[in-house]
Amino acid sequence: MSRQLVFVRHGEAEAGGVRTADRERALTGNGRAQAQAAGSLLARSGVVCDHVLCSTAVRARQTLELALPQMARTPVVDYDSSLYGAAPETVLELVSVVPADVTTLAVVGHNPAMAQLVAAFTGNGGPVAFAPASVAVATVDQDWLYVTPEAGTAQILG
Repeated sequence: MSRQLVFVRHGEAEAGGVRTADRERALTGNGRAQAQAAGSLLARSGVVCDHVLCSTAVRARQTLELALPQMARTPVVDYDSSLYGAAPETVLELVSVVPADVTTLAVVGHNPAMAQLVAAFTGNGGPVAFAPASVAVATVDQDWLYVTPEAGTAQILG
């Protein structure tokens, strides 16, 4: 069975400061527009997510909240604090425990892990530009338990 693994980087966030912990940084006005555009891009591309794994950082949660109304269906959402600052291997470990009946899974997270995973799944062999609110979709032909970059191919949508 073919599955889709969607990578979404959070939208543009406010600059950090001494009074704001990095996890608490919110989206800028531009970041809010980017998040809505990411949801619209998914809908226009025919990507219908069954399930979403989302970082608990404020900017990631806001990105998802603004993208959801644009999407074709409201998916099941799991917020996971381990996506904040996660290595690519950690993201794939979280993907590996997603229920088998999920056919399209989105991960809303942070660079560098999102960019590194997109690079690995595109087979680019080097770094890829994965700006705020970028979206990429990998088609994989494995159960979530066994998903690796070698199990599929990705395309950056925007």
